[in-house]
Formats: sequence, C-alpha cells, structure tokens
Amino acid sequence: MLEICLLGTGGMMPLPKRLLTSMMARYNGSSLLIDCGEATQIAIKRKGWSFNPIDILCITHFHADHISGLPGLLLTMGNADRRDPLTVIGPKGLEKVVNSLRIIAPELPFELKFIEIKGEKEEFKINGYKITAFKVNHNVTCYGYSVEIERAGKFMLEKANLNDVPKKCWNSLQKGETVIADGKTYTPDMVLGEPRKGLKVVYSTDTRPVDAISEMAEDADLFICEGMYGEKDKIGKAKEYKHMTFYEAARLASKAQPKQMWLTHYSPSLVRPDDYMDEVRKIFPNSYPGKDGKTVDLNYEEEK
Repeated sequence: MLEICLLGTGGMMPLPKRLLTSMMARYNGSSLLIDCGEATQIAIKRKGWSFNPIDILCITHFHADHISGLPGLLLTMGNADRRDPLTVIGPKGLEKVVNSLRIIAPELPFELKFIEIKGEKEEFKINGYKITAFKVNHNVTCYGYSVEIERAGKFMLEKANLNDVPKKCWNSLQKGETVIADGKTYTPDMVLGEPRKGLKVVYSTDTRPVDAISEMAEDADLFICEGMYGEKDKIGKAKEYKHMTFYEAARLASKAQPKQMWLTHYSPSLVRPDDYMDEVRKIFPNSYPGKDGKTVDLNYEEEK
C-alpha cells in the first residue's frame, strides 16, 4: 500500500486554513516528501504522521513557498535524535541553496545526501521508490516528480523447476535479489513471471502545460497538478507568471487518463475551488479539488 497526503494546497503564501503546497508519501516504513514550504511541519503534525521516517525529500524548485520550511524541519528531525541520512533531490544548485538555508540549522546529527538533477529527465531508485524527475516550464528551473512502486511478477513454480532453481533460493529471488548457490548464479527472471502493474503518483506544480506532464501522468493512479486559478479570466495572468488554470490541468489529465486528478497550489485569492469543479469535470470527469490533509491509500490491482 502507498499512502499519499496533500499536506498543504496553497501557493505563494500560507493562509489560516490553507498551508503551502507539499505532499507526503509513505511506503513500507519509509516516507517521501515533495517540497517543504513554510508550515510543512505543522501540516505533518496535524496529520499525525512522523518526521523521523522521512528518508527522501524532492524539491521542485527554489521559490520560497516550496522550500522555506526546510530549516525548521531539519532541526525537528535532528532534535528527534535522527541518525539515518536524508536524501535530498532537486535542481542544479540544490546543495548551495540548502546549505545557505542551514545557516540557521548548522548542526545536524545526520547526513544530507544531495542529488542534483542535470537533464530534462532523470530516474532514481531509493528505498523501494522509483522516482522520475521531469523538467517543466516555470520562470525558474522546475521539475515535476513521478513516484512509482514497482511490482514484480508472480512466482511460477513450473518456471523455477524448469530452470533447476534450488528451493533454498526461491525466497531471495522473489525479492528481486540475484543468488549464487553451489557455484551457479540464479536471477529473479528464472522464477518470476512478467512484471505486474505497480502504483504510480505524479506530482507537478508551478508550470505552464507541457507534453512531459501528460506523458508522465499517463495511466497514473493519482495525478496531482497545479491549478493556480479557477477563474477563466485569469488565463492571461497564468501565462505571464507561468502557472496553470484548472482547465489547462484538466486537459493534461484528459490526455493522460490517470485514475483521478487532484488540483493544488491555489492562488491566495481563490477562496472556493469547489465552485469551478463542474466545468473542470466536463474536461476530465475524475477531477477533485485538493484540500489540506486530503489522503488516499493506493493498493495494487486485484489479481484476475
């Protein structure tokens, strides 16, 4: 199971009832956080989730509403006696930016491991997550993220016997490990069928519509997308500041056909996102307004 929570859904500035945009995922005892604006700590505490299992932090870009909460979060994690390293992924210049913020959080009892994204698209596998960063179109370098949990094929007894795989190796091979036993090498494909459909969440914010977003969101279980403006007359403003309207996000979803789309990163002037959803659903029916604390548990498809 992959748990997803929108910690906050606001853009630019936090409001009393809408914190800044951030998303948290939990899988197999490990947590992944995307963005860390002001009040992200409050959102995590409000949700009742823990800081300590956060092993991966993905930063979309270096605007304050997406990263200014980081020093406080790092201090809290340090005060909780964390010792395990934290992997931080983000655009080029990441280490310099984070270390600048750490002037007010200089001493941490754990290591920060930096991964700076270099190209248009880059893939990482950490703690069971397959993370794909893809470049979008904002007024600074900005990336969206696909987070996948891959699922191996079913164990096939006939295949294992056909390949003369010793029974003592089966368990490790089912976990995806290569095993050397009795002088022979055994690989997972010798006992497993074709890979099965896993779980996929795509998160993209602060951007104009680009093909990369719909391509990455294709067949996703959940597509979380920026909808800065619900008012149709704000299209000019969206273009000027390189953001998106609800309707542009819905058109991306219509191309990609995820199971559902959540809108997020609302303008502070957007008071009631729900008021615009009837029009949005004419473009993509499975559209929903994101709300602070909105959560879903994603499960593998049942075997047929």
